[in-house]
Amino acid sequence: MTPKQHPIRGIDHIGITVPDVEQATTFLQDAFGADICYDALNKQQPPQEGKQAEQQLGLKQDARIIHIRLLRIHEGPGIELFQLENSPQAPATQLADYGLQHFAIYVDDMVVAAARFQQAGGTLLSRPHALTGIEAGARNQFVYGRSPWGMIIELISYPDGIQYPQESEVYRWTPPA
Repeated sequence: MTPKQHPIRGIDHIGITVPDVEQATTFLQDAFGADICYDALNKQQPPQEGKQAEQQLGLKQDARIIHIRLLRIHEGPGIELFQLENSPQAPATQLADYGLQHFAIYVDDMVVAAARFQQAGGTLLSRPHALTGIEAGARNQFVYGRSPWGMIIELISYPDGIQYPQESEVYRWTPPA
């Protein structure tokens, strides 16, 4: 199937607020082999703060962004990490909460990926288990885990493919082999 002509090309990046950009970077590197693209704002630069930043970024009054880093995990979109000061912060969202509540990493070897995730400081919520429904396949599986700061990250693998309904107009994005 070919993509429809459209002015929107796809997901460029997801943004994640973390307690410490350096620690989150180390976790994402150790768990998934993430690479640093660049720091859009580092701690040696003046923070993003004030009325204009509050309006443009939806920050709470007096909040300050002190570090922004863009990472990439292999063939996927970017991950933009934010570290803030002077703002009350809630714990990471849960599956039932509104808004972005997890992202998924496609893996080729679930056993190795799950072990690496745990060795990097993540916690699996269960053992890897079978995908079901149209995603079912003898080797297709997934598992949810929590990052050290509490965010849910899914590990997923479907080497046996997806059984798309005939009426599907496009296929789900899958990284190249």
